[in-house]
Amino acid sequence: MAIDLDAIRRKLGDLQSQTTRTSHLWKPSPGKNQVRIVPYQYNKDNPFQELFFHYDLGKKNYLSPVTFGEADPVVEFSEKLKATGNSDDWKLSKKLEPKMRTYVPVLVRGAEGEGVKLWGFGKQVYTELLGFITDPDYGDITDPSSGRDIVVEFTPSEGAGSYPKTTIRVKPNQTAATTDKNIADKIMTGQEDIFNIFKKVSYDDLKQALEEWLDPSTDGEQPAGDLPWETNNQQKTATPAPAAAAATSKVKSTDDISAAFDDLFNQ
Repeated sequence: MAIDLDAIRRKLGDLQSQTTRTSHLWKPSPGKNQVRIVPYQYNKDNPFQELFFHYDLGKKNYLSPVTFGEADPVVEFSEKLKATGNSDDWKLSKKLEPKMRTYVPVLVRGAEGEGVKLWGFGKQVYTELLGFITDPDYGDITDPSSGRDIVVEFTPSEGAGSYPKTTIRVKPNQTAATTDKNIADKIMTGQEDIFNIFKKVSYDDLKQALEEWLDPSTDGEQPAGDLPWETNNQQKTATPAPAAAAATSKVKSTDDISAAFDDLFNQ
């Protein structure tokens, strides 16, 4: 029996992607951590990179095309569900909307030699950080010459039904991000592009993933152009009740998507 080279290549790609994520993403350890936000090499005007994800769609997470201002078939399906006027469809549509997670480049104090890492967080931490930056008492805490370090305190989840908790505190003293030339070089030219870590997915591939999630029995046999809410004459209608009901049961456990991301990254 000949080996399936395509399957081997896919597995190799998955493993390489996991290695890239592990080496370039940062998650706080339990207790207090100290980091410094630095300029993002690939967008000097803004270190905060807003990415949108579909969480747990067929046991996988997908980067939404919304991230790039492009059409997203899952969002289109969500809008169709809203239009039915059915309360269960509306709840499902909200759960299918892409959820934002923000990433920012940081130097981790005590591990500066490892270079710049990308720290991901949800809306609450993002809002707090922007609040500090816009507060004249703090100013631009990301400035490499006169910014401020951040203390990140992480509390792991305490069991089923609970989620990790992250709190931040900005240090009062203004300091340089580093005085080491080698580390400064890593800040300026040694960062990983966030989109090398989270790969862009094509419209058709995401459409196929949604179809298989709604109706696993298709097993990828239906063309990517046909979705459960589309009729044979291509007039779009609401999703059939069985598909909607199955989908609703799949997403009940993801009420707090941001917290679920935190739980996933800190397991």
